[in-house]
Amino acid sequence: MAILPEGFALPPLPYLAVLVVGVIIVAGAVSRRRPTVTADRILAFAPWMVLGSALHVLYVIGGLPEPVRPLAGTPAVYLTVGIIAVGAWVVIDAVRGSVVARTLASVGGLLALGAVGGVLVAGAEGGTFAPAVPLAGLVLAVVVAAAVWVTLTRLVPEIRQTGSLGALAVFAHVLDGVSTAVGIDVLGFDERTPLSRIIIEFAHGLPTEPLIGSGWLFVLVKIAVVSIVVWLFADVVREEPTEAQVLLGFVAAVGLGPGVHNLLLFTVTTVP
Repeated sequence: MAILPEGFALPPLPYLAVLVVGVIIVAGAVSRRRPTVTADRILAFAPWMVLGSALHVLYVIGGLPEPVRPLAGTPAVYLTVGIIAVGAWVVIDAVRGSVVARTLASVGGLLALGAVGGVLVAGAEGGTFAPAVPLAGLVLAVVVAAAVWVTLTRLVPEIRQTGSLGALAVFAHVLDGVSTAVGIDVLGFDERTPLSRIIIEFAHGLPTEPLIGSGWLFVLVKIAVVSIVVWLFADVVREEPTEAQVLLGFVAAVGLGPGVHNLLLFTVTTVP
């Protein structure tokens, strides 16, 4: 059984070497500078997550110049954006120590807007721009995530200690679940991640499939998993705030990245 998602492949060796060198340089810079980790600084990486998603969509639809295209494949895009984002964090921390989070978020936001704009322009030029269903999926994800967060914090009040990072993690994974369900049940796309595909195929064999499709189970699984995660992190945030904030940021990233990627890809492509 396949473990890795479809399309997962290392870039050519020269590009891989550049990425490895970039990781080493940035890791060294972080080790020397040791920028302070706070919740707002971790949140400031959210636009960079969107940037990575948009770059990968551009990679998929052939919207990037060939010399840089290998840097936006899977998994190269994670390293590419990570190197730039963390490098920017270190530089901004050295130059603008009092407004690091705002500046980091602004730079990432501008880059993300440019990449998202490139995706939308490519879809419009190719005649495949269809934002209605993905936009509806985004609105549904916001509503469901808000309901989940309110329910969690009322049932388990200590979850509030995870703060905005906990809320972002919940939204990110709800977005991933809802966008996947929309892509499968409404737009007719296939799931590329093996584990997700197993859940969806299981739901496809249930009696509920003709009525509500097969994506609903994946949404419930995502909600259950992220709810357990933020609950477990509630105590960690109090005892080890730095580690907890970094890990919560990572949890948010692995949901927000795929979720945004889904919505952008569905907006500018037709069913394969």
